[in-house]
Amino acid sequence: MKTITVDVAVIGAGTAGLAAFRAASEAGAKAVVIESGELGTTCARIGCMPSKLLLAAANGLHDAHALAPRGIEGTHALDANFAHVLDYVRHERDHFVNSVIEETKSFPDGSILRGHARFDGPTTLVVSDETRIEAKSIVIATGAAPVIPDELKVFEDKLITSDDLFELHTFPKRMAIFGAGPIALELGQALSRLGVEIFMFAKGGGVGAISDTPVRDALAAALADEFYLDADAKIDEMSLMDGQPTLRFKTPQGDERIERFDLVLAATGRAPNLQPLDLGKTGIELNDKGAPLFDENTMQCGKSAIFNAGDCDGTRPWLQDAADEGKLAGDNAARFPDVKPVKRKVPFSIVFCEPQVAIVGAAYDDLDKQMTVTGEVSFETQGRSRVMRQNRGLLHIYADAKTGKLRGAQGCGPAMEHLGHLLAWALQLDLTLDETLKLPFYHPVVEEGLRTALKDANRKCYEERSETPPGLPSAAGY
Repeated sequence: MKTITVDVAVIGAGTAGLAAFRAASEAGAKAVVIESGELGTTCARIGCMPSKLLLAAANGLHDAHALAPRGIEGTHALDANFAHVLDYVRHERDHFVNSVIEETKSFPDGSILRGHARFDGPTTLVVSDETRIEAKSIVIATGAAPVIPDELKVFEDKLITSDDLFELHTFPKRMAIFGAGPIALELGQALSRLGVEIFMFAKGGGVGAISDTPVRDALAAALADEFYLDADAKIDEMSLMDGQPTLRFKTPQGDERIERFDLVLAATGRAPNLQPLDLGKTGIELNDKGAPLFDENTMQCGKSAIFNAGDCDGTRPWLQDAADEGKLAGDNAARFPDVKPVKRKVPFSIVFCEPQVAIVGAAYDDLDKQMTVTGEVSFETQGRSRVMRQNRGLLHIYADAKTGKLRGAQGCGPAMEHLGHLLAWALQLDLTLDETLKLPFYHPVVEEGLRTALKDANRKCYEERSETPPGLPSAAGY
């Protein structure tokens, strides 16, 4: 078996792994990256980018149909050619994938190893039983894979995951989707707007990863106007009858229904790709799910020379965080044992369905409700939102009741990808409600809805302290 000695070995060439490799190399370390699958990252190949391409096509058709109430005639004649839509998505998807692959071609010869890596000691790896790697430190960046519940396997070859969707040559007429998380909502709404009849089933009432009940209910109600959505489904029977997935279930109203579908999509979450690594040989501490315990401010696993990064760490499953974690892990792996902590960015996620979802800052369930005020705005009557005919949704902003410091937000509504950024920046800068309200707001824009929620929270803060809020410039009611 060939033996290679390096400073840093990175397992996985996804977003986190590539960031770790770059950071370690820039720090002067001799580094290698090991990849067993296709190059191109989850985001570019099967995640962020193809899903947004599909949504863009679907939303274009939806928006065209929505012109009729404004007096634009003939728009309902537009239709989606499923095969052409998928060809377009794959063509554009391949552009993003190829840009990642082109970057890897610039890496030094021998720095990318192809094969399956497993630990053979705390800092020793074996790749496909052909190459032994002796490293000073190792970064685990193996990503995550779809989880398929056992009960769904009854659908056999009629069952797909989001990893499979973009390789279809056409879309089915009817599809059942299990799950109501970000992936399910984005793909489900896109397919529905393209003309696929969608039935979405989830467990426990969760929708879009929102934990604030009124916001979650507002999102569920808006989506249920477009396709069947039961966030706490009662499925009595699943079967494959005459080659067709068949469900017998009770509706939220208690009625029993039997529906047959052409295809079933499992969008029930993703789990870290860790099992093949043989982590038992590392000596690091694992949690009850078999994942390494690590410090989020250094990405170091205990005091070991092993670091975690990206989706495989099970914390922040978003590309920007995978890149940040990869860089942090690569930096610290290169300088090990002189590990340096950093202040992490504010947690921030977006779901690109309509209404869009933004979750920013402290987890709602972790807030001390006795010490927190909630500012609210409904977008139903918000001026700019109504002009755009996107006046659906609800935004909640959380702040410390005594200090007025922003703590977080959960919302669904128009342009939440932009409002979410403003809130994330304000949180990162440690601003108070008073300080945020002194910033400029134009008219008429959706951001005026954000100001309404900020003012509502600020008023409640002053009431909590039995004080009178300072005078602020008056705002138009729209």
